[in-house]
Amino acid sequence: MKLINLKSSQGLLSKLLRAPINFNLFIFLTFYLIDGQRFIYSDERNNWHQWRGPEANGVSRSATPPLKWNDKKNISWKVQIPGKGSSTPIIWNDKVFILTSVNTEKIDPSLPRPEDQPERVFGIKHPNTSYKFLVICYDRFSGEKRWQRIANELIPHEGHHRDNNFASASPTTDGKRLYCWFGSAGLYCYDLDGNKLWEQRLGKIKMGASLGEGCSPVIHKDKLIVVRDHQGSSSIHVLEARTGKSIWQKERDEPNGWATPLIVNHSGKTQVITSGSNFVRSYNLKDGKIIWQCAGLTNNAIPSPVADKEKVFCMTGYKGYSLLAVKLSASGNASKSDSILWTKSRGTPYVPSPLLYDGMLYFSQSNQNLFSCLQSEDGKSYINRERLPGLTGIYASPIGANDRVYVTDRIGTTIVINKSKELEVLSTNKLNEPLVSSLSVAGNQIFFRGSKHLYCIAEKIKSAKAPDERH
Repeated sequence: MKLINLKSSQGLLSKLLRAPINFNLFIFLTFYLIDGQRFIYSDERNNWHQWRGPEANGVSRSATPPLKWNDKKNISWKVQIPGKGSSTPIIWNDKVFILTSVNTEKIDPSLPRPEDQPERVFGIKHPNTSYKFLVICYDRFSGEKRWQRIANELIPHEGHHRDNNFASASPTTDGKRLYCWFGSAGLYCYDLDGNKLWEQRLGKIKMGASLGEGCSPVIHKDKLIVVRDHQGSSSIHVLEARTGKSIWQKERDEPNGWATPLIVNHSGKTQVITSGSNFVRSYNLKDGKIIWQCAGLTNNAIPSPVADKEKVFCMTGYKGYSLLAVKLSASGNASKSDSILWTKSRGTPYVPSPLLYDGMLYFSQSNQNLFSCLQSEDGKSYINRERLPGLTGIYASPIGANDRVYVTDRIGTTIVINKSKELEVLSTNKLNEPLVSSLSVAGNQIFFRGSKHLYCIAEKIKSAKAPDERH
């Protein structure tokens, strides 16, 4: 079975479709073009082009991922990943992209050794060796490495939390270019064949307690958005996607933050919605002016906002719990106004982002295996902090596809539950490798990034053979 790209195969298709139709031709077209693993689409809906997927809410409307797998069942391929990283795999057509960082062990003798450095919270040390920041492209169907590029090589100016790394932001693509953000190590743009188009250095930042960076970039049409919340001068940047040149930049009064922004269109304006410890803010993408803002979240904003057509849901779960449902039509200072439709103060996540799936809002409490489901319209509780059987601590964000919800814990166990108002477990699946990023899904495949390997999980499809032509 060949992998066919519809755009590049128009000549072949045209000839086939003009040929006299007979049963054999019908069978050939059926199995050549509609193979469950290899039929690919060149649009965002049928790929996983960014952190949190096609709709930025954790849902794929077109994917049909498997229900069951383990180390020996439904593993399509598995490849070893160099270095460390927790960026989510990004899928576009027949390519899978990941970011990683590799310690070269090359020591700078002018810098203090880790063992000679002062004690910091969580035992964090600043590196004295250089790291290579890698962008890797794999073939989606075979796992073969298509290309690998060294975006940069340097000694990071800060360390990171033991559960973080220097490649935790997920790349994003618009189908033309791949945008790779390594935080203080730089922003890099490639075409999908690995040719570098531009790079931008936005400067070093100072993360409180040297916890490490992690907010992912977002692409919207011809603009690329990056948020940098830290203990120094926090900021939001909007750049030209084609050139990397700055369009506008605004300072933000925010401490440490890792929440990826959300782009929504409402009332003729494109809003960039950012979660923050001080304020949730909506910026006008056109010029950076604040459309509305509201207070109410706790510290260390990590979960990404999600939205339906009329409201956005923002939440945090560090040193307290908070969920705000805010009208997209809000304006000015919306704190304690009727633009706040409803709130919750229990059970919200610390690291994982929520899943918004057909009017139901799914999330875990803190980083625990306590799961909730609310009606997004009014906050009515369907599942209230129920324990997920067989799971331990959770960093990964839940995903939704094919009327199912997939939740994975840190040791690599995934439970699949029915998309419903009750906690109905359909399957429990174990891989003997810790999970370091959220799952990605496209077509009939799941992409699972472990601590050492990238897995493609897919049910094997039995292809029928076309019958011999009879005369």
